[in-house]
Amino acid sequence: MELIVKQSSGSDTGRKVTLNEEIFGAEPNDHAIYLDVKQFLANQRQGTHKSKERNEVHGTTKKFKRQKGTGGARSGSRKSPLYVGGGRVFGPEPRDYTFKLNKKVKILARISALSHKAKANNITIVDDISLQAIKTKDYAQVLKNLELNNKKTLVVLPASNKNVYLSSRNLEGTKVVTASDLNTYDILNAQNLVLVEGALTVIEKTLAK
Repeated sequence: MELIVKQSSGSDTGRKVTLNEEIFGAEPNDHAIYLDVKQFLANQRQGTHKSKERNEVHGTTKKFKRQKGTGGARSGSRKSPLYVGGGRVFGPEPRDYTFKLNKKVKILARISALSHKAKANNITIVDDISLQAIKTKDYAQVLKNLELNNKKTLVVLPASNKNVYLSSRNLEGTKVVTASDLNTYDILNAQNLVLVEGALTVIEKTLAK
């Protein structure tokens, strides 16, 4: 697949780049995508949820009514889960949600996600994105030049660029990552993928066999 290389001003450079068929033309594996996204979202969970059980609630353990003769059920402590302010039965406990996923499955998932984007023609190649200062206005203008200002975009840089990253943080619906940090969830979560030309080399080096 060949794509036109654009400038950040929106004009064509007159050049075309050929995408690696091994990555952008592969047959997508949706189950691998499911597993990788599931792991990514699970790893974001803090797992710090906690409720107090009966033995952890602060309160008296005095028997507040007699055992027999009340016409009601037996009752002991006010800390019983049956009463307001009592402990919770089988409440949530802190836990680790992370799980292991084979490296080959994660690579397959990323290749599959990129293939989906390529088949849907949702990939834009830019020769370079460089900002002289940290200005959200300048970054927004770049997206507007590429006709992506009203779309959810993921911009992939070949290396870290502080000005571009900080300029994008205040804009809703756009995210900037480096090619080495590219993940399946971010690819699928964006409507359009903007690849800086130099990022293609990093992606091929990471994902190609």
